[in-house]
Amino acid sequence: MSDPQQLAVLGEKCKRLRDEVGKVVVGQAGVVELLLTALLSRGHALLTGVPGLAKTLMVSTLARALKLSFKRIQFTPDLMPSDITGTEVLQEDPTTRTRVFRFIHGPVFANILLADEINRTPPKTQAALLEAMQERKVTVGGNDHILPKPFFVLATQNPIEQEGTYPLPEAQLDRFLLMIKVGYPTDAEEAEIMRRGQPDPSIVNPVMDEEELYHLQKLVQGIAVSETVLEYARRITRMSRPGTPDAAEFAGKLIQWGAGPRASTSLLSSARARAALHGRGHTTPADIEAVAPAVLRHRLLPSYAALGEGLDADAIVVRLIEAAKRRLPAALNA
Repeated sequence: MSDPQQLAVLGEKCKRLRDEVGKVVVGQAGVVELLLTALLSRGHALLTGVPGLAKTLMVSTLARALKLSFKRIQFTPDLMPSDITGTEVLQEDPTTRTRVFRFIHGPVFANILLADEINRTPPKTQAALLEAMQERKVTVGGNDHILPKPFFVLATQNPIEQEGTYPLPEAQLDRFLLMIKVGYPTDAEEAEIMRRGQPDPSIVNPVMDEEELYHLQKLVQGIAVSETVLEYARRITRMSRPGTPDAAEFAGKLIQWGAGPRASTSLLSSARARAALHGRGHTTPADIEAVAPAVLRHRLLPSYAALGEGLDADAIVVRLIEAAKRRLPAALNA
């Protein structure tokens, strides 16, 4: 169980983080909250949206506010795996004249890594990054090189201009805790963006360091999850799997491939982080519903029938939530 005083500290820290990011990025409050959710859950996030929505600026500003090491990789079709992970070079000792291999660290060795336009690089290079994300280490020349802690990857991809790109396979998308959609600003927000002109990230002040972040992540792990919330999350995931006894009635028609067990654990960890961000020491069904689209949209594969009806993964997630509520009405209304 998390200490209420510690939760208050977390809430204050996250409020200051939002304020610092808001000095540079106008609006996008929901996106910033999901980024903080992924950060506190120790997960990676994939941001998707059309160009010009400040995806890169948002990540770099958050890194500055967190006082963590930050690297950015602009993915291109000619990028090689060693360009990300690093490589060994042969060097000669000036004194002994002996030659030894020395590992040169790549940009992946950072607390926060921005993988910009990850879908513009070939699968081999994508796999090198995704392996580092999963294993939290890099193996070169038979030697393991441990990545720094915390290690947090924020990748961006452009949903348009698909010619010459390499979309991430569904199995690799599953490595991301959240897929965050970045939408257009409101009319008032766009007017404010125009008034501000060119953003100046240097005005952002650090809010917390590595040790404080680690402490807050441990705090989030102690957020209570009731059996009701656990069953709700599990039911939503299991109902997404066509051809299984627990599948929703519409799953066979609208879903080609459902979410795996990682989706269930991701729902709970994200719900814990959201509860903490809102100053609560326990999760609620509302937390599950709030994070479900970002957790599940890249783990569901809509069928051709669903796409023909104009239903994307987000619309299917809404139906799954409604179906899960019908199966567990008493628990959710308790």
